[in-house]
Amino acid sequence: MIFRIDSASEEPLFAQIATSVRGEIAAGRLGPGDRLPGAREVAAALQVNLHTVLRAFADLRDEGLVDMRRGRGAVVTPAATALAAVRGELEALVARAQALGLSRDAVASLVRTTPAPADPPLGKENPA
Repeated sequence: MIFRIDSASEEPLFAQIATSVRGEIAAGRLGPGDRLPGAREVAAALQVNLHTVLRAFADLRDEGLVDMRRGRGAVVTPAATALAAVRGELEALVARAQALGLSRDAVASLVRTTPAPADPPLGKENPA
């Protein structure tokens, strides 16, 4: 697995590491059950502090994308399948937005600010 970071970027290093893992999952190069390299190994390879890598892995754990266990390291969860599944739809959305003259930042802002559909009240499921 290749982690990509840009020390000149304004994005924090831990966020860049987490983004790199999300990208690998979305592209299907990492799937449920796959192990991430050890945090010490990643820190040494990227020449960053161990806690930077651990923060990235903790963010991925909090998102439900990896499960972290002492002695086993970080393992990709079944939630990775869902992330990979929406990648094609997201690529189509970005292409359409670009064709309409919208920037990636505008699309990202729209995605961040669009509320998720509300769950139906218990017992009131939508018939489909």
